[in-house]
Amino acid sequence: MFKGVREDVAAMRMRDPAARSALEVLLCYPGLHAVWLHRASHWLWRHRVTLLARVLSHWARRATGVEIHPGARLGRRVTMDHGMGVVIGETAEIGDDVHLYSGVILGGVSRKPVKRHPTIEDGVMIGAGAILLGPIRVGKDARIGAGVVVRTDIPVGAVVVASSPVVQPPSAGSSGPGLERNAASGTAADTSTTSSGPLPGAPTSR
Repeated sequence: MFKGVREDVAAMRMRDPAARSALEVLLCYPGLHAVWLHRASHWLWRHRVTLLARVLSHWARRATGVEIHPGARLGRRVTMDHGMGVVIGETAEIGDDVHLYSGVILGGVSRKPVKRHPTIEDGVMIGAGAILLGPIRVGKDARIGAGVVVRTDIPVGAVVVASSPVVQPPSAGSSGPGLERNAASGTAADTSTTSSGPLPGAPTSR
């Protein structure tokens, strides 16, 4: 267990330039605290102490702002920058060296007790506010940009980003008919694209 904690702290220091020391990461990073508490609740879940596992995960959510179902499977050196608002569902599977930013949701789209949450392979980075739904697979070393909604498999090494926002001239007004039509139709919600280039605008610090 202690080896895993040391690995997590070292990984977080490498991924976050705001981390000044191992002690700071150990004491002040709620995303890591959530992962460590999940390991305990997952152990209870696997040993069929399910109620206590749920109670511990509920307490962890209140303490850290991160919700991880005790049934979810997390690999080694999984880190979260800030962590607040991250939700990881029961049948989600996350590989090694995965990094999540705040507000990431790994959600399900089925009410049946089957595999219904994403599988995230090793080395994936998922940007702030990204939503991944269903039993999809995100390939190794893929990069998911901030605010993207993903409902299909992502190939190994791919980069998924949202399209650039549309800026209206000041004369159109903040409540112009064009903006109202776009908001009503939800056109801004379906703007993700996949590329193989560098990920623009990826957050690099706390």
